[in-house]
Amino acid sequence: MNAHQPPQTVRANGIEICYEIFGNDNAEPLLLIMGLGAQMIHWDDAFCEQLAARGFRVIRFDNRDIGKSSHLTGGKRLTPLELLKLRFFRIPVAATYRLIDMAKDTIGLMDALGIKSAHLVGASMGGMIAQEVTLSFPQRVRSLTSIMSTTGSPRVPPPTREAAAMLMAPPPRSKEEFIVRYGQTWKVLRAGHFPEEEALDPERAERVFARGLNPAGVGRQLRAVLASGSRKERLHAVQTPTLVIHGTVDPLVRPEGGKDTAASIPNARLLMIDGMGHALPMRFWPEIIGAIDKHAHGAAAQAA
Repeated sequence: MNAHQPPQTVRANGIEICYEIFGNDNAEPLLLIMGLGAQMIHWDDAFCEQLAARGFRVIRFDNRDIGKSSHLTGGKRLTPLELLKLRFFRIPVAATYRLIDMAKDTIGLMDALGIKSAHLVGASMGGMIAQEVTLSFPQRVRSLTSIMSTTGSPRVPPPTREAAAMLMAPPPRSKEEFIVRYGQTWKVLRAGHFPEEEALDPERAERVFARGLNPAGVGRQLRAVLASGSRKERLHAVQTPTLVIHGTVDPLVRPEGGKDTAASIPNARLLMIDGMGHALPMRFWPEIIGAIDKHAHGAAAQAA
């Protein structure tokens, strides 16, 4: 049996971070870092349980400004004009905080839990945060897995028009509107036919809504990503064992983002998953979990 600790909150890096642990205390610690506007429960319970069954102490947590972690203040809603200025004139976007601050949140959580080093698995913005932790605190990272993420290089193609429009849409005004929008959003992000996922979307949306929404926080997270710039050149110095996973039809962080990440990190392994968009559908779990398992345990064996 794998132990499971229900959600708890701890003070770390000056904020409150809500986290949850699956697996035994003496197992290899593995932190799951979620993406933009996504609560920790977007790492599905069963996904976490399957990783724990592979011999990991799996820790998922809400990033700052989302879910049950601290909600910050400040900043205005991002405008299309700011995006144009950034893309074509390299005029920086103002931000309340940056990815390095979110990386320090991760380190703060590890400190609070008494974890000297861990395997990091980050999805989308979570992959960017995991990269930043690896760059700034390399001694704390046993292995890095960057999923559907990118280097921040402006040369990587932008999101599709449909995905970009979804990102910039005004927040829903009611629970009913949120549940409908949730289904629409994930249909776009999955970029394919996934009836088994769509059947679960209303229940998932209810759970997200119940934990609390923070549209202004999502805006601050987006600004943090855009204000942090490119990590591409710095990634050339990474010596941490790295696995990059990306879908071939990702409409938000295009497949080139994953390819650029793998090309930028020495000896990184690239796994392109055919038919996967910007989501982690259940049908791809065996391949994804198997790859994370092999990579992290392989890195642990090499370090021993």
